[in-house]
Amino acid sequence: MFLKSLQIINGKKSSVIREIPFRSGINLIVDESEESITGNNIGKTTVLKLIDFCFGANKNNVWQDPENPKEVYALVKNFLIDNEVLVVLTLSNSLDSKEENEVVIERNFLSAQKTVIRRINGQQYIDEEFENALKELFFPNLVAEKPSFRQIISHNIRYKDLSINNTLKTLDKFTSDAEYETLYLYLLGCEFNEGNQKQGILQNIRQEDNFKKRLEKFQTKSAYETTLSLIENDIEELNVKKSKLNLNENFESDLNKLNEIKYEINKLSSEISKINIRKELIIEAKNDLEAHKSEIDLPQLEQIYNQATDILGELQKSFENMVNYHNQMITEKAKFINNELPNLEQKLEQKHKQLEVLLSKESKLSKLIAKSDSFEELELLISELTEKYRIKGEYENTIQQLQEVEDNLNSYNSELKEIDEALFSDEFEEKVKTQLNKFNKYFSSVSEYLYDEKYALKYEKVTNRKGQRLYKFSAFNTNFSSGKKQGEISCFDIAYILFARNEEIPSMDFLLNDKKELMHDNQLVKIAQFVNENNIQFVASILKDKLPVELNNPDNFILELSEDNKLFRIENK
Repeated sequence: MFLKSLQIINGKKSSVIREIPFRSGINLIVDESEESITGNNIGKTTVLKLIDFCFGANKNNVWQDPENPKEVYALVKNFLIDNEVLVVLTLSNSLDSKEENEVVIERNFLSAQKTVIRRINGQQYIDEEFENALKELFFPNLVAEKPSFRQIISHNIRYKDLSINNTLKTLDKFTSDAEYETLYLYLLGCEFNEGNQKQGILQNIRQEDNFKKRLEKFQTKSAYETTLSLIENDIEELNVKKSKLNLNENFESDLNKLNEIKYEINKLSSEISKINIRKELIIEAKNDLEAHKSEIDLPQLEQIYNQATDILGELQKSFENMVNYHNQMITEKAKFINNELPNLEQKLEQKHKQLEVLLSKESKLSKLIAKSDSFEELELLISELTEKYRIKGEYENTIQQLQEVEDNLNSYNSELKEIDEALFSDEFEEKVKTQLNKFNKYFSSVSEYLYDEKYALKYEKVTNRKGQRLYKFSAFNTNFSSGKKQGEISCFDIAYILFARNEEIPSMDFLLNDKKELMHDNQLVKIAQFVNENNIQFVASILKDKLPVELNNPDNFILELSEDNKLFRIENK
């Protein structure tokens, strides 16, 4: 397929901002700036970006600074969105035939579902369907998911630094060798429908490996298993200890009873003590009365009695009667006091019996409580067991996950082995060699024409550090000088178009290149001659003052830009 035209349309005004026709052979996008002006940021590379955008690239590429994606050309972005700018790319099977089979791709820069335009031949597609629709249209023979449409055309569109400076590494820096393997086997015409499956398996293996690394961040599976065994031993010991606990289910109740009994004992002891004091006081009083009776000084009392008789005369009571009365009163008093003692003795006896009962109960409860383990000890054991079981569950889960990872890895590696047995069979490898030799006839021929050297593509069967086998492609005579590297890239891209045509492999017949001023003048002239002679579209953006004299001809230009005539003509708004 050839590029026929690119239209940039102001959607709000329904007016054409720019229409760029393409021709067969060399198509140069140049600037008309004066020597004092650099010619940068006028839109030369943006033309390539717009074509890439039509082929499914992210719209941000159009206004982002490639060296610093966070930097945005706000003027361009706002213009494209505010004016609902529509980009229309038309392609054709032939630029010479009148019966052209055209493909029209339309895209704008809006985001809302109602306003976004993403059409192919007039049919609107959602974002998820767009690239697959392009793939089915341009590469109908490819039934596998990989390589993707954008991977296949990546060598046709080179404006990013990675693809400008690398012949084969045309995808982003995160692309795996397995993806490049699938891509170049397809480009060489080596049908390998399991390529997508292989990439999926390798991706799954990477995910499982990363998951395994995360799980084994602190310990390996073996270490987890050893630790789990120790934890299970600890749990067994704790359970044995728990079973041996002399737990009293009525511990709290018994403890309360003991406290109540102690209280009753203290209370009863206090009562006994008081009764004893009362008893002692009675006995002391009795003894004191008896002492008073026996200790009366009768002669002195008689002398007092006689003195009273002399003074008062004859008394009614005789002295003997008085003594008898006195002694009788003391006896009666002592008898009265002594009558209380039996009651006190009886109370004391009852209280002592009660005390004995309480002391017996206290003794039994004290022994029962002293022999039993408290619930605090049980709670500590249960707490420790709970933590052990938690860790056990965590480790068992980790071990189970690690086992699942290992099982998955074994399964994936087994599937990969089956695919590799076919991929690296003698029969398939012979096909790769045959196709590679066919391609190298073109590659070496083109490079000899341009440089008098023969470049060629080679492959090696490599095994990565994980033991996975791959076909790894590279170019001979790798040269690190920027100009010659640019030539090698152009030789490869041109050679592939010729090879694909001969092998009837669907391909694009155009090449988009940026910064071709890095190439030597004579090689650039030779490229122009070669693509003109072989009906290959070679679209290149280049500074006009860097053009070789032989190419500095308006017939080779499809677009001339300047500071006063930038791509979107914003300077005129």
